[in-house]
Amino acid sequence: MEMDFQKALLEVGKSLSTDEMEALYFLCTDILSSKQVSLDDASNLFSLLMKEDHLSAGNPQLLVELLLTIQRPVILKKIKLSSSSPSTVISPYRKLLYRLSEQITEKELGEMKFLLKDIPRRKLEQKTTLGVFLEMEHMALINESSLEYLETIFKLVCPVLNEEIRLFRKENPNSESSPLTVSSSQNPKPSDRTDFQGDKREMVSLDTGNPEKNNPESEENYEVLCDYPMTGKRGICLIVDNIDFSKSLITLNDREGSEFDRKALKEVFEWLGYEVEIHENCKAANIEELFERISKQNHSQNDSLVVCILSHGQEGKVYGVDGKPVLIRKLTELIDGWNCRTLIGKPKMFFIQACQGEMPQYGVQSDGIEDETTHISADSEVAYLKSPIVADMLVGMSTVPNYVSFRHKLWGSWYIQSLCKNLVKFVPRRVDLVTILTIVNADVGRMTDASRFKKQMPQPAFSFRKRLVFPVPEKPPPKIGENS
Repeated sequence: MEMDFQKALLEVGKSLSTDEMEALYFLCTDILSSKQVSLDDASNLFSLLMKEDHLSAGNPQLLVELLLTIQRPVILKKIKLSSSSPSTVISPYRKLLYRLSEQITEKELGEMKFLLKDIPRRKLEQKTTLGVFLEMEHMALINESSLEYLETIFKLVCPVLNEEIRLFRKENPNSESSPLTVSSSQNPKPSDRTDFQGDKREMVSLDTGNPEKNNPESEENYEVLCDYPMTGKRGICLIVDNIDFSKSLITLNDREGSEFDRKALKEVFEWLGYEVEIHENCKAANIEELFERISKQNHSQNDSLVVCILSHGQEGKVYGVDGKPVLIRKLTELIDGWNCRTLIGKPKMFFIQACQGEMPQYGVQSDGIEDETTHISADSEVAYLKSPIVADMLVGMSTVPNYVSFRHKLWGSWYIQSLCKNLVKFVPRRVDLVTILTIVNADVGRMTDASRFKKQMPQPAFSFRKRLVFPVPEKPPPKIGENS
């Protein structure tokens, strides 16, 4: 039996790459009393684990846990080990760092090393991400009770990874004595750091010593922030797509390319579990009728409501295909807590692709004075909410007030395409919607046309009282892109 197990371990070692061996050593760091292990030889690690009674033929579950953590279940099948009841010897903290390392690109790793002024440069030169984490632990910059230093680094390099740390805290409330308090002995205050904005580097001071951040009431509020329940039917996703303005009372061009946005929205929100309703080429009165009908429906079994409006607009309003305006404030009021009681306390989301003025950033003309030499158009003439939006509502605008919003005739608008791509990318990582919209802001903000002069900046406004995290769909995500 023992000999068979030794052969199985030898087979495992032959199946692992050098990176995977480093991952196993990293995951075992907390349980090994001796740290002298050669990373290029699996037998050394396994021999040490057996010597310290962590692994044996009668107790192979640590090996199962290790291989499942690095996502190599095929090896378990090869050596005929069951994966039904893995042990929990490896700490959640160690698994967290491993998951984070798997999501950091080579470029981001280089930026992390640049920021780590507290560690001698020579110690970081040849290090992988896991090696960098170990050096940070050796310097007492991070540990299971203090991850704030790592969060400040991630905030500058890859902020979306801080969501993993937040979920770790939520699932392991006893792992940290305080999520906001930093011990100066464990977490030295970083000196000036570098904020990477493309090729532009801006010096930023990272402050961990503000006494207001250590206020117990602030910590309590931080801890009690919870998620909207998303356990029933997702609800309705209403898509209004106005393309044909040939009979408009005012001069408005047809919105070529909007069909790509409609298709992307339909695929993504159906993937998220919504019942999608599509209404094309609606007059102003038709839009108001749609919202009145939605407000009278019973949403008691639904988790939320999504509305997508693709049209022309001007500040505070969207246009029907007849050229008549509809006030956005009126549409939001129709589904607020007063007029739609079955959506009280539930998230109500608007995503609006239209302009909020006629100023280009910088400089495509708006629809109505369209340049036939370019495929980029502007949805000029929607909307900015001047009054506060009601509770549990989010309005994602494609652009800031006074500016146009760009749409490509061959593959849709910058905003909606970025929204759909980033929902597909980050919902499976359980990133909340407001964070995803911040990523969309950054994504669209980097976009430009061939002239490199045309720019756009989306703007979400929300009165959410909780985090909105979409449940991860079981179905594979749709492919969103120019050729999808």
